[in-house]
Amino acid sequence: MPHQMNKDTIPVRRGEELNLPVLEKFIRRSIQQPPSGSLEILQFSAGHSNLTYQLKMGDWEAVLRRPPLGPVAPKAHDMEREFRILSELNPIFPAAPKPILFSNDPDIVGSPFFIMERKHGIVLDTSFPAGVEVTPELCRQISVIMVEKLAELHSIDFKATGLTEISKPQGFMERQVHGWIGRFDRAKTDDIPGVDLLKKWLEGHIPTYSEAAVIHYDYKLNNAMLNEDFTEMVGLFDWEMTTVGDPLADLGAALSYWNLPDDSELLKKGLGKDPVTAVHPGFFTRQEFIELYAKKTGRDVSNLHFYLTFAYFKLAVICQQIYYRYKRGQTSDPRFAGLNQFVKGLIQHATIIAEEKM
Repeated sequence: MPHQMNKDTIPVRRGEELNLPVLEKFIRRSIQQPPSGSLEILQFSAGHSNLTYQLKMGDWEAVLRRPPLGPVAPKAHDMEREFRILSELNPIFPAAPKPILFSNDPDIVGSPFFIMERKHGIVLDTSFPAGVEVTPELCRQISVIMVEKLAELHSIDFKATGLTEISKPQGFMERQVHGWIGRFDRAKTDDIPGVDLLKKWLEGHIPTYSEAAVIHYDYKLNNAMLNEDFTEMVGLFDWEMTTVGDPLADLGAALSYWNLPDDSELLKKGLGKDPVTAVHPGFFTRQEFIELYAKKTGRDVSNLHFYLTFAYFKLAVICQQIYYRYKRGQTSDPRFAGLNQFVKGLIQHATIIAEEKM
């Protein structure tokens, strides 16, 4: 059935423009068969961190990714690393966009950046495109695709890729827990009740054994692109957190983004409007998501409450880092003004999940 595609691009936001003539010259010089036509640039409206642009020259199209403006956390927004991840994964996991070129010349867009293929399809966030008949069956079908794709990613033989050179699976969860606690402390702005207890609980419950798999680590519906009839995932984006680590940490993170109708208003609306999973009946419950994942992978998921608690804490830290940059005037995006309340809510929610098993 024909329906209108989601419009995912907007004119470039003020202050986030790219130097068009310089970039156009660079593309002509660097691409094997230089495209004809003059460069047109639009910006992708979604996303809270890296800046992503659509490039178009004649009938050539691509996507450019660069770090956010202003100072960024050490090791965050590593464009070269993300480019390399895509280079390793695209041939064996085609939903990962094909990378085209990387540059760390600061004179082109003001920072390192990379260019990758432009994929077309539907990205679901807070609404379905006009004309789609949204049924519980459709929502269930999308849920199954999300679980199956995550299971497929986790089944890749990472030892056969170059990802082993940029990952350290040994002691992954230990480093994760201590690392995210450190990031939280460095980006502190408000006093949050209960956060010290939560940090202690996480440190005291780190799993002693964890498997290793390729993990996306930012796996959520609005990072996925589906084809027009919602039968296949044709794109998966935002690979900057990808590594070889504990697949259950990836599952926990995915579930922390999978908001549902009976979640608190704060969880559902913390980053804006309710996502589709919290509005339309038929999407998997978290339990159904976990059960199908366990069935597809054969993994033991009995300790998942730890990973879910940690996922909400990690999400709180990411939002806190953004809020910290907003508070210091490094970004003026009005969407970030109330993030401190969302951070408090996430900390409380993580504490509740931890307490269920204390």
